[in-house]
Amino acid sequence: MNRYVMFFLACLMGHVASAQTELRLSLSCPVSYEAAPVVVDLAPYGTVRSALVTVDGRETPCQLDDLDNDGQMDELSFVADMKPGQQRVANVKLMKTATPSEYKAQTYAEIVLRNQNVDKKNKHDIYLSAISIDKQTTNPYNVLHHHGVAFENEMIAMRIYMDKRQTIDLYGKFHKGLELRETQFYTSKEQKAQGYGDDILLVGNSFGLGALRGWNGVEPTMLDDVQHRTQRIVTQGPVRTIVEVEDAGWVIKAGTEPVNMTIRYTLYTGHRDMDVDVRFNRDISNERFSTGVVNVKNSSEINDGKGLRGCWGTDWPAADTANWKLETVGMGVYVPAKYLEHVLPATKENYGMVVKPIGKYIHYSLAYTSDNENFGYHSAKEWEGYMKEWKNRLENPVMVKKLSGGKAATPKQSKSTRSRR
Repeated sequence: MNRYVMFFLACLMGHVASAQTELRLSLSCPVSYEAAPVVVDLAPYGTVRSALVTVDGRETPCQLDDLDNDGQMDELSFVADMKPGQQRVANVKLMKTATPSEYKAQTYAEIVLRNQNVDKKNKHDIYLSAISIDKQTTNPYNVLHHHGVAFENEMIAMRIYMDKRQTIDLYGKFHKGLELRETQFYTSKEQKAQGYGDDILLVGNSFGLGALRGWNGVEPTMLDDVQHRTQRIVTQGPVRTIVEVEDAGWVIKAGTEPVNMTIRYTLYTGHRDMDVDVRFNRDISNERFSTGVVNVKNSSEINDGKGLRGCWGTDWPAADTANWKLETVGMGVYVPAKYLEHVLPATKENYGMVVKPIGKYIHYSLAYTSDNENFGYHSAKEWEGYMKEWKNRLENPVMVKKLSGGKAATPKQSKSTRSRR
């Protein structure tokens, strides 16, 4: 596993506190980055209803999440800025009672069903937390408003098409802030005049930003034969949003046994990158898959041959050039060495890679920027510099240790990243 900074603290205590548990953690890292996520597994601590986190004595927004919908909080998350070699101290109070503290929302996700009685494209009002679509549905792309689950933090926003492509399509912001509830990915002329962002990428049948596809030994393959397609919002809040795409009964190749695949996308506040965690219901180590980014028209490729690949380019985001402007984007994908089979030659459509599972699991990371941003990157050189730093941070884990009592924290997931400017 390989999210940014994920530490399971299951061995830190030999008992479950009756009313309140206090953890004192040391955070350190050899590299500098902002908004490093820290995640605490709550399984050893019984029922947790609220939490308070301070870092170096200052209260820090935190988030409690029930990830499997069983009524019990499974994880606590927060973020902290780090400098090289710096040690920061985080005090975590886990409480069985009390009302959780309220912090400003920095992430958001929505699944919106089309309302035939609504004319304005940014005013649809049937909100879902999850939806499953059966194989008999001939065009699942048109079932949902904005064609699939959409999610964001204050820096970036995306949607995932609910069809055989499962492409990630991009939304570019001019200013930091949450926008999807207002624009629903269909920004009006009035909203554009006010400085809201909009769709910035023409994806077609490409990978878009990092869609996972099959691989037949020659080219990527779509997810055509799937019994049930499901999209769900797992969580959203001040620290992170998590959404999932599930393909149940996917026949990857004709004549093979169906497999169930769940792809989890995790986006933290303060980041322009996100984790992609792919899980299968059985060992599928002998199968191969593909991912990458769209080859934006006239783009500059970024490729270190070792799992880091992306581009910087400019194209129309839609066929209607009269009502849209040219958009410049930078995109990147990073596949850790153990999941990378090989890098593919560039095609007119994609910059791709073949990836391999380890048992039931694949992990990789995605990032992007829009040239519209007043806080982002504005040249191919700048974007390439970011991508190299991004990979360096992903490969240099933040270390978390318990400062008093119990054993030192054992990092089960320990990859980190910076994602700003």
